[in-house]
Amino acid sequence: MGKTLPHYKKLHLTLRQSILSGAISKGSLLPSENELSAQYNVTRATVRQGLQELVREGFIEKRMGIGSVVVNDRKTLGLLTFKGFSEVLESTPLSSTTQNLKMGTTAVWPSPFFYEPTVSEKEAGCFFLERLRSVEGQPVMLEFTYIPQKGVPNFFENMENGSLFATLQQEYKIEILKVLQDVRAIHAPEAILKRLELNDNMPVLHINRKYLTTTSDFHIYSSLYCNTTKYSISNFFN
Repeated sequence: MGKTLPHYKKLHLTLRQSILSGAISKGSLLPSENELSAQYNVTRATVRQGLQELVREGFIEKRMGIGSVVVNDRKTLGLLTFKGFSEVLESTPLSSTTQNLKMGTTAVWPSPFFYEPTVSEKEAGCFFLERLRSVEGQPVMLEFTYIPQKGVPNFFENMENGSLFATLQQEYKIEILKVLQDVRAIHAPEAILKRLELNDNMPVLHINRKYLTTTSDFHIYSSLYCNTTKYSISNFFN
């Protein structure tokens, strides 16, 4: 059973979805705290907390003598954090899917590689995954991930609902500490563009990542290609 969201978070997500969907447009004035309190049957303190979340994310501004004004209606995904895709999207009203395109093992890491694996990681070989992530039916990320074949036996068999980070934590007691990442806009190969349903003249956001973990000499490596035509990529979601 999923965890129940606090009332302020429900209000925050409801208002944010109204902004993202266009039901509340940029430049609009939100109802007053008293009006929101009555409309959603919550306390004014709850309303203030929900509105503060929207302020923090950059969707509204509190203006003296006016109220809460919508200043940003940009659809954004908080994928620059080191949380997993599923964890980021589960706190939003957006629907998401993950399609596993390729899964396998290899004794030889790809060469050249975007971050240099350690000697022991190279010797162990790696698991590799190719996954396509979609939001509201639109492909937003093509992900290539590489995991060292050491200390994680039967990795693919143990994957928890397709969640990489959850599997590492629950099955192998490995947690992500922080991430190194390189971000740039590129002209992607045709195969990448096709997966993301983009034309060949459209730029792609390319993110290379090296995840540092609680296990010594064990890193996760990911190369992400992002379609940002509908959703921008941010670090708003915590």
